[in-house]
Amino acid sequence: MDDYPTQLSAYGSILLMGIMGAVLVCATIFLSKVISPNKPNPIKLSTYECGEESIGTSWGQFNPRFYVIALVFLLFDVELIFIFPWATVFGNAEFITADARWGWFTLIEMCLFLGVLILGLLYVWKRGDLNWIKPTHTTPVVNVNIPRSAYDSINNRVYEVKDYKIQETIVSGVADENVAKAPSTVGFKPRFKKS
Repeated sequence: MDDYPTQLSAYGSILLMGIMGAVLVCATIFLSKVISPNKPNPIKLSTYECGEESIGTSWGQFNPRFYVIALVFLLFDVELIFIFPWATVFGNAEFITADARWGWFTLIEMCLFLGVLILGLLYVWKRGDLNWIKPTHTTPVVNVNIPRSAYDSINNRVYEVKDYKIQETIVSGVADENVAKAPSTVGFKPRFKKS
């Protein structure tokens, strides 16, 4: 029962620190609004995209290699967190003087840990996931029963291009020689019958 006022004051100090933090954040934001110069122009109001021009749609293609590199960086960055406790334990003179094998144990343990990380990095490197060169694209080949000579004869044939404007005037019943000799400047215009 004697701990009740102590706990209340401990929670009160936590609440006080939270209130002070919120007040300081709000005061900083308010002061930045009041003190900072406000001279907007089109360049300042434009979207900042790390030096890239913000022109076009937001549906731009994103290279997935950025994701792979970020994932590998994050993996090794998180693994680096495990090295800090090891360094503090290994550097503690009390543990080493208590038992000399402690230093060798931590050294071997960290060498194994870094060895596993280096093996993983070598695997990713050997697999080619860290290469930034675009892969060569190959056209898929489909085996069909049509001989290649049939494709070549279709591709090499010269086709007659019809002038649809002349056809339209003849179909409509106007067979004027001037219209027939004039080059067509208008493309095909379909006529739809209203039902």
